[in-house]
Amino acid sequence: MHEKPDNPYATAAAPTRALEYLSFTLSQEEYGIDIQKVQELRGYDAVTRIANAPEHIKGVVNLRGIIAPIVDMRIKFNLGTPSYDQFTVVIILNIGNRVMGMVVDSVSDVITLTPEQIKPAPEMGAVLDTEYLIGLGTLDERMLILVDLEKLMSSDEMGLIEKIAA
Repeated sequence: MHEKPDNPYATAAAPTRALEYLSFTLSQEEYGIDIQKVQELRGYDAVTRIANAPEHIKGVVNLRGIIAPIVDMRIKFNLGTPSYDQFTVVIILNIGNRVMGMVVDSVSDVITLTPEQIKPAPEMGAVLDTEYLIGLGTLDERMLILVDLEKLMSSDEMGLIEKIAA
């Protein structure tokens, strides 16, 4: 017998159990990504620029013998001109057996969210591409924009990982 899900907004991408998200900031907004995709956190170091790479791909770094592309999410999400200082963080991700880095303004903490705390992203039309969002996580007065890393990193303009079979 099939039971109705408790969360009427649950989608295929929405988790069915509590998950931990690493929260980080870009501009003035707080985002969240699945903590299981995070390999490590690093300060921002100089990258080796790759000719003809899209602007949001800053270049590559050598992580203990693994060459990893570094994506600046502030450029990717059109959040103004990025500045790099002692607070800038590179989140090293492991997605689909590919290692890559994601530059963010700062990292906050790890937050556990239940499916009931995750609301669908509102349809914003051409203003905001919600294709890469899992939804909005709510915790007390905080609201996290939850990013679907697989969809984002396998998108045509990123092309950093192969599309993961559904």
